[in-house]
Amino acid sequence: MFVSRYRPVVYLQIFFILIDIFVNTSSSFLLRKSKVVTLVAFVIQDVCMILALIVLFLVFFNTFVFQAGLVFLLIRKFKATILTILLYFALSVVLHIITMRRTSNFEINFIWTDALQALYTLQRIGSITYYFSYKRAILKLAHPKYYRDTEWLRKEFDHVQ
Repeated sequence: MFVSRYRPVVYLQIFFILIDIFVNTSSSFLLRKSKVVTLVAFVIQDVCMILALIVLFLVFFNTFVFQAGLVFLLIRKFKATILTILLYFALSVVLHIITMRRTSNFEINFIWTDALQALYTLQRIGSITYYFSYKRAILKLAHPKYYRDTEWLRKEFDHVQ
């Protein structure tokens, strides 16, 4: 994919990351203001993570490697990124569910248990890993070697056989 064609996709993927960062940084503040606003922010964050994964797979489908039927090469190259996204999504959903269940309809008081603090910390560490690996995948997929028949692809194919 040429850089000019790939640029809007990169901007969209960075937009998803920025939404995630915004929700992560403001969720504690939002929870004190309104439970409904927090719920909407959490849903937006989760939907953006799903859309980010979908866009990543759409970019995979657009590569020459995928169209040549060498999907296993893409999976092997980006396995860590895919697993990171799925793990971070699972951690985020669990944290969102527990956070929303721990606040009652009438009180916004929030009690932090040791398990919740551990989950919160894991989710935040997971977010850093997610941002790094997703951004790295975005930039790697912008490389022209994935969009035409190259010597790299031939070597990879010969190495597999």
